[in-house]
Amino acid sequence: MLYPSIDEMMTKVDSKYSLVVAAARRARQLREGGKTEIKAPKSHKYVGVALEEIYEDRITVTRGEE
Repeated sequence: MLYPSIDEMMTKVDSKYSLVVAAARRARQLREGGKTEIKAPKSHKYVGVALEEIYEDRITVTRGEE
């Protein structure tokens, strides 16, 4: 995956683990019929679209309560 790069993504989340979990959850929603607000995503795969949404701040990743 070239876009967005991991360095750019780390400014949006607090850890790589949070990024992976958030992208996986969103990709599952997209696979089950969820719609994206991105007009022309660069990726045609669900995980790529989810990462693009996170990068464009269409989805915010927040830390949950422990």
